[in-house]
Amino acid sequence: MKGKYIAILFAAVLAGAVLATVAHRYFRPQPVPAVAVSTEQTHGEDGEHREDGEHDKDEETKAIRLSESEMKEFNIEVGTARAGNLKIHIELPGEVVPNADRLVHIVPPVSGVVREVRKTLGDRVRKGEVMAVLASRELADAKASFLNAGERVALAQANFVREEDLWKKRISSEQEYLQAKQTLAEARIELRSAEQKLHALGFSDEYLAQLPGQPDVSYTRYEITAPFDGTVIGKHVSLGEATKEDANLFTVADLSSVWVNLSVYQKDMQFIRKGQPVVVSAGHGIPDAAGEISYIGSLVGEQTRTALARVVLPNSGGNLRPGLFVTGTITVKSVPVPLLVPKSALQTIEERQAVFVMTQEGFVPRTVTVGRSNDTHVEVTSGMKPGDRYAASGSFTLKAQMSKGAFGDGHGH
Repeated sequence: MKGKYIAILFAAVLAGAVLATVAHRYFRPQPVPAVAVSTEQTHGEDGEHREDGEHDKDEETKAIRLSESEMKEFNIEVGTARAGNLKIHIELPGEVVPNADRLVHIVPPVSGVVREVRKTLGDRVRKGEVMAVLASRELADAKASFLNAGERVALAQANFVREEDLWKKRISSEQEYLQAKQTLAEARIELRSAEQKLHALGFSDEYLAQLPGQPDVSYTRYEITAPFDGTVIGKHVSLGEATKEDANLFTVADLSSVWVNLSVYQKDMQFIRKGQPVVVSAGHGIPDAAGEISYIGSLVGEQTRTALARVVLPNSGGNLRPGLFVTGTITVKSVPVPLLVPKSALQTIEERQAVFVMTQEGFVPRTVTVGRSNDTHVEVTSGMKPGDRYAASGSFTLKAQMSKGAFGDGHGH
């Protein structure tokens, strides 16, 4: 019996040894590599201390080398970091409208029937150029009155001369002489009245002097002429149409200059002054135009709650068409900053603002901290120093080249 227990114990020990050998062979734990943790500090180009965990990646980035021809091809311009004045400005919405001082609604001074229409919308006109012709019975009556008054004056003049001679010879009475004198004076007054009516219709002294010799058919003819050089922007007349003396036949505008009406919000009214320079931008390829505020309205609109600021701009090229919506940029103050760069120089690299600085090896992105800014420029508070040369434009191309270089392509060396 005792020998049986010893055999069982020996078998159990032997089985345990076998399992231990298998476990050691197939389930042996792998060694864990040692991790070196360092707190050594390094210095960047700007002398700031950085932990190795925040190592300046600017120094690790390979420089991007470009030839002069490549820089010209990619429109890369190099600037020099320096102090400057950061212009603080406000932007106001506006609209281009015709210059009201050079716009006219052409209304005929007489009624009549339209016999000719020589101009239409968009046509250019010269001062004095005929735009339409009316046949006017009212005009014929006015010319007839003038000619009739002229004949009466001639007749009264002859009668007065005769009566004066008879009175001096004591052949006729003084009363007849005075009556002839009064008749002459009344005829002259009537002639002047008829003459002034024709002058009011636009006829000159030279025309009136030639009127008695003109054919009768011309008595009804009235020509609508352009008051100045301009463009027809409105037309409300058709051939054969009967018009009244208060009808608006044409609208002519001299678009060589236009008004820009800017809307000034209540919060900006304190900054707007007459004479301030303004840059007007229409976008869509239309060049910006520079002017100054010539008028500021005294009232605030009840609906818009804005005031009017007006800019008069030359428009010889015709780019500023009435009806265009524009933006007026007004500089309200200028702040000196120690380092000023254009926004076109900034790029975001790994969620950090960077500027590509030019070194002997090429362009290297350098992380910067920015401060105040406007639409075109930004203040650099750290990361650059005065005198640094950098890519003022075309920096996006450098960023793209840097990304290509990370995959073994591009100009990075």
